[in-house]
Amino acid sequence: MRQGMTVEEIADRFVTARREGVALAEYPSDPPATLADAYRIQDAAISRVDDVIGGWKVGRIFPPQSVDFGADRLAGPIFARSIKDVSNGSQPKSPGRIFAAGFGAAEAEYLLRVGTPPALNQRQFSLAEAAAHIDAVHVGIEIASSPLPTINDLGPAVTASDFGNTNGLFVGPAIVDWCNVDYANWPVSLLIDDHAVGSGSAAGFPDGPLGSVRFLFELLAARRISLPAGSWISTGAITGVHPVRAGQRVEAVFAHKLRVGCQIDHVPFQSVNLPQTASGE
Repeated sequence: MRQGMTVEEIADRFVTARREGVALAEYPSDPPATLADAYRIQDAAISRVDDVIGGWKVGRIFPPQSVDFGADRLAGPIFARSIKDVSNGSQPKSPGRIFAAGFGAAEAEYLLRVGTPPALNQRQFSLAEAAAHIDAVHVGIEIASSPLPTINDLGPAVTASDFGNTNGLFVGPAIVDWCNVDYANWPVSLLIDDHAVGSGSAAGFPDGPLGSVRFLFELLAARRISLPAGSWISTGAITGVHPVRAGQRVEAVFAHKLRVGCQIDHVPFQSVNLPQTASGE
């Protein structure tokens, strides 16, 4: 492990590894000790990506780490080119991509769309205030992947530092009349190659999916990051985090009626010389 690297150097390592499809054997430097440190790395990485942010993933932090880190959720950007709209029930034209020799998983999630942007000067939201900015709820699949294979073993700050361990989103069908539907209590299942691997409901989230929206609004306001209309918020893994391999087929089923699926493939590998530290180590 290279110790003492700057925020910018760590961000360079992750962005380069993601761009070139290579794995990182270990965290590039001393891992961030706090979520604030992790988001500084994330901000530096965002500035190095030639794409706009089309949405955000929100992931859970469970006790006792939620107590240690002072938060029960974390967030990471989802870039526009990795968001696939299959809301009309069509088959995706491109696969969900994971990093070979890195970490790769699929997650069934509710995707909430921002209708009106929250004001950057509003730092706290009630659930009702958060809901007022949402104009649609869809079912979907988040592709969780990182060039670092141990990312989920190293704690939430490490996860947040590499874009929250996300690499794409499949936007499935809309929930009709979502304001009057108790979708948080719907049964949800995830299948890999037609075998059920997990089930659950979003009712177990603190304050449900809207709790994830409120968390994200407050986090981004504190970071002075705007959230444009049309942005997607992937609100958390409902059935758990399920590892996947290239060639597998993933399908999420919501309330036994709404379905969204995708094929898994590897991020194309390209040879690359990773950036060096200033000392040339």
